[in-house]
Amino acid sequence: MGETIVVIGANHAGTAAINTILDQFPENRVIAFDGNSNISFLGCGMALWIGKQISGPEGLFYSSREAFEEKGAVVHMETEISRIDYDKKMVYGREKDGTIHEQPYDKLILATGSLPIRPELQGMDLENVQFVKLYQNARDVIQKLKDPSIRRIAVVGAGYIGVELAEAFVRNGREVVLIDCADTCLAGYYDSEFSYIMGKNLESHGVELALGETVVKLEGRKRVQTVVTDQARYQADMVVFGIGFKPNTGLGQGRLKLFKNGAYLVDRRQETSVAGVYAIGDCATVYNNAIQATDYIALATNAVRSGIIAAHNACGRTLESVGVQGSNGISIWGLHMLCTGISLKRAQKMGYAAASSDYEDWQKAEFMENGNNKVKIRIVYDKETRIILGAQMCSDYDISMGIHLFSMAIEEQVTIDKLKLFDLFFLPHFNKPYNYITMAALAAR
Repeated sequence: MGETIVVIGANHAGTAAINTILDQFPENRVIAFDGNSNISFLGCGMALWIGKQISGPEGLFYSSREAFEEKGAVVHMETEISRIDYDKKMVYGREKDGTIHEQPYDKLILATGSLPIRPELQGMDLENVQFVKLYQNARDVIQKLKDPSIRRIAVVGAGYIGVELAEAFVRNGREVVLIDCADTCLAGYYDSEFSYIMGKNLESHGVELALGETVVKLEGRKRVQTVVTDQARYQADMVVFGIGFKPNTGLGQGRLKLFKNGAYLVDRRQETSVAGVYAIGDCATVYNNAIQATDYIALATNAVRSGIIAAHNACGRTLESVGVQGSNGISIWGLHMLCTGISLKRAQKMGYAAASSDYEDWQKAEFMENGNNKVKIRIVYDKETRIILGAQMCSDYDISMGIHLFSMAIEEQVTIDKLKLFDLFFLPHFNKPYNYITMAALAAR
């Protein structure tokens, strides 16, 4: 006879956990709660939808309530969980129609995700001030873009989401100003030598950059009209905030141990400080192999892996995380940028005796006259141990698979010297005999 496993939250992490239990441990009973009306929305496709690069949102969902129920789960949508009694092992919630739930559990998996950071600024309640996280957010933005009077859009936050939205709104025929308090876009991921390239790419396609500026208030009469920063004023018919997310951990505060940013502190099995209670996805910590320490890295890839891990352990089969490197990438108007581990700037700030080795070359042999592009690469390493800490890559060519080599290298604590004579094949259709990865490693001092 199996156990009752309650999963709170059914997006990426929750979906992975639910499917793993239903597929591999069918003797257990799964009861899922989610506050939303839909499941498994791929937020990474939001900008593609807004920018008309895909025809609609249908393909952005990969699971559903019905799919779970067909496998045997009990799913309660649009249900707010008010509290959890961790001693009695009881979850309390209320559905949209008023139905009350008092659900006992044997094991509990928290997949409550994250919440968009909402700054406390004057004018935040004006019309056309938007946030982007859920399917409903994207749908609302697209609906409002049918209004031809919305001609100029201010995007606040120049991380991945903000940069992708800037491209999307330009593709949608709007004027865009991108505002961030950092001096470069994508500052949380790349060193300035790389983020500068993305900044020039954005400007070349008409995006106005307002970097190194902090928004202090919004102005308007009913609808937003102006974004005021500490340095300038920007006219805007819509303002979209994408300044980051915070872990949604209200259900555990006061009982479950938290990380410094408020995320649930979990071990390699995704278990919290309370036995039998697991936390996964954006509400939980990860182990960062680059810094060899607990960290917070909110990525859908991490969410899926953590869901699989928690499901196994909740069902009695030990499975531990191997850690993560935070590998990620972005593609804007054909410019592909990728990174893994930590940047040189972050490494030095953390106290590492860090250095970087940079190299730029053609992807293929020079005599390959068609489909050949420049590649820029940076390898970050510890000068004392020689261990690789991070890598960044940039090209108009799709080099995305290359970053996985560095991800594995970081996971295995490989030194930069070991890459110097790494066995890489050569064929002019693909690369050069002196591969840019090898050359970057050889240049390390």
